[in-house]
Amino acid sequence: MDMSQYRGLFFSETREHINNLNKLVVTLEQEPGHRETINALFREAHSIKGMAATMGFDHTARLSHRLEDMLDGFRASGEVSAPVFDYLLDGIDLLEGLLDDLQGNQPERSIDAFLRKQPQPPTQKVDDPAEENLADNALAVANAGAPGAVSITIETGDDKSAESPVRGAAAEEPDLFQVLVDLLEDTPASAARCLLILRELAGSGELITSKPDMASLRQGEPCERLQAWLRTSLTKQHIEEALRKISGVANVRFIDDRRQRERSSSDEAGRTVRVRTDLLDQFVNLTGELITRRYMLHSAARHQDWNELTQSLTETGRLIDDLHHHVLQSRLMPLENITGRLPRIVRDLSRKADKKVTLRLIGVDVGIDRVVLEELTDPLVHLVRNAVDHGIDKEGVVTVTARRERDLVLIEVADDGRGMDPELLRRKAVEQGLLTARQAEGLSEHDALMLVCQPGLSTAEEVTETSGRGVGMDVVKAAVVNLGGTLAITSAPNQGTRFQMHLPFSIAIIKLLMVSCGGHHIAIPITRVQRMLDLPSGEIEGSAVQRVFRLDGEIVSLWSLNRALGLPEEPAGEITWVVLTELMGRRIGLQVDRFLGHREAFVKKIGFPLNLLTGLSGATVEGDGRVVFIIDPQPLLEERQLLDQDWTPGGPDALS
Repeated sequence: MDMSQYRGLFFSETREHINNLNKLVVTLEQEPGHRETINALFREAHSIKGMAATMGFDHTARLSHRLEDMLDGFRASGEVSAPVFDYLLDGIDLLEGLLDDLQGNQPERSIDAFLRKQPQPPTQKVDDPAEENLADNALAVANAGAPGAVSITIETGDDKSAESPVRGAAAEEPDLFQVLVDLLEDTPASAARCLLILRELAGSGELITSKPDMASLRQGEPCERLQAWLRTSLTKQHIEEALRKISGVANVRFIDDRRQRERSSSDEAGRTVRVRTDLLDQFVNLTGELITRRYMLHSAARHQDWNELTQSLTETGRLIDDLHHHVLQSRLMPLENITGRLPRIVRDLSRKADKKVTLRLIGVDVGIDRVVLEELTDPLVHLVRNAVDHGIDKEGVVTVTARRERDLVLIEVADDGRGMDPELLRRKAVEQGLLTARQAEGLSEHDALMLVCQPGLSTAEEVTETSGRGVGMDVVKAAVVNLGGTLAITSAPNQGTRFQMHLPFSIAIIKLLMVSCGGHHIAIPITRVQRMLDLPSGEIEGSAVQRVFRLDGEIVSLWSLNRALGLPEEPAGEITWVVLTELMGRRIGLQVDRFLGHREAFVKKIGFPLNLLTGLSGATVEGDGRVVFIIDPQPLLEERQLLDQDWTPGGPDALS
């Protein structure tokens, strides 16, 4: 029977079981004798074993069988000892690695080392003081209050929470490639030479498979070319130099794992979202009603019954709105899908830095569009790592919060640690040549905090594994902006730091403000629009180059969107049409020629080379077939800031 048709379902189901295993181990570590949790863990491992065996994935089935046997023993004894949790989490990490191999069409990695390993009891007696400290840390794994341990609180929209210490951490994956070694012609004892080569490769990393294999070579099988799959963290140059030292080696070549690229494309094509059956029923009903309306429209047009045509068009619009709503619902995935890895990351970082960290997850059941969620994974991880590494001194709380705010989703990462000093950021920006002294003096505290998003800016005194290289926050900000969102930072010395990401609910179908600029129709996402103003031109102060107007007691800089886009400007009339938006926490006015109204639109991605243009985030098609470009004003304004050496947000030179 061909099982390939079930691969996608197997990967999806197994990922869910692995996520459940991680959560259940965290829960069980808090209450080692909780029988219901032990039973649930056993069922999850049993399910993975059964599915893997059916698919013919031998290593995955064997590993899950080992975990199942252990958990079955715990069901009988009714309790799990502390050292077992690390072993269980290591096994779950290995299961996830096996799944990555299979999904990338790679050979399953070896599990023999794990199967030979047994959970070790904590050390009771240590003579060396340094080792005694290590032993104390090892014994502290069952104590959530010890340095390096992590306490996690998860709060959903139903105000249900559970708290437990978190253990284990996943290691970074080494590279996988094929090694081809050719021997010289008439090399004596070629089998022995190939055995030496295989031993060298095995010492360089994880030797997965070889052709010929070791068993055949031990029997003296001739070998002119050796092919081997190797997973290693060493460079290819290092491996080649080691192999060429072996007598008889004529040539060494490497073939990168092209299946990784195949995996990414197949993942893109095979991505799935679990949809409730009631939503599918709604799709069927709506499709049926739309088909009926189509025939009614044809009939009304054929008989020129304009009243019936108008009524049918109105009803069709209602059905399309309803369909739009349900389609968006079907794309939603809970934030919990990407926050599940955070406890392990925090635990690992806190142990390395000898810190005591409490991780709180609030509102992780909030649904977010799948595309937004996938792009949010790396920025969220980076913000949490920064909070532990930069924010928390010795002990503190890191909180990740999610909630809906109208058409936006707010994701917040906050810590109660040392906070950030705006004055230090100003000084570092000047020292590193990112700003002039005049520009730095004119920055508000909010703008100074946003300097951490400037590429290359770092305030760390030394480089560590997680910080100090001046990279990271610029990538976070770029990811948020690319999603059509905004990033805001609030902090003060010794008062903690708060990063807020406001993201659109969906980036496929969005609400747009249509405006006219230089005779062209331009669209601006509603999420970028604070207000629309019909501003009397007499209220605008300053020259044609530097203009401001007063709004709610605040002086607001006025920019010309036509000029920013390189379009001709119309002569000023009695009324100036202004779109109020935000840049680095300050309100900015964008002058346009006129407003054309609101609309919902399906956003199409822009291909090369247009995707290289700053501020161009997509395009949509109007009813008459006209292509309308969607402009994100924030990167346009920020690019202007970088080009103008005397520009400071909110200062006297922040005028257009």
